[in-house]
Amino acid sequence: MTDTELTLTGVHHLAITVTDIEASAAWYERVLGMNRLPVTFPHFGCEDTGYAVLMITADMSVAIGLHHHESNDGKAFDETRTGLDHLGMQVADRASLEAWASRLDTEGVDHSGIQDVTEPMPFSTLVFRDPDNIQLEFFAQ
Repeated sequence: MTDTELTLTGVHHLAITVTDIEASAAWYERVLGMNRLPVTFPHFGCEDTGYAVLMITADMSVAIGLHHHESNDGKAFDETRTGLDHLGMQVADRASLEAWASRLDTEGVDHSGIQDVTEPMPFSTLVFRDPDNIQLEFFAQ
């Protein structure tokens, strides 16, 4: 095997478990402008008890799978437990962060406001949460 064969070329998708797949899909459509594919996908290894819908951006550069599991206890997400801490999505620049902050305000989504950081490297970020309390972040470097 060569080093070329062992190279990661990007992240294909992120999959998250949600408590109400229809409410979450509607939120990702409304707030992030994502599109829902009109099919469901069986959850590998849980085909009889779980499924997903796939949310994609118009240019298909970002894909988020929203997963339903019958065994979900309905507790809100907590990044202090083992598993996902947050999802950071890159945007082009600070002007894009400003546009997203306005969009979140329009949609009534609470957020951190744009935070500018200089150390250990310069970047700006805008943090907010989805309906299941999953922390999402827009990031501009």
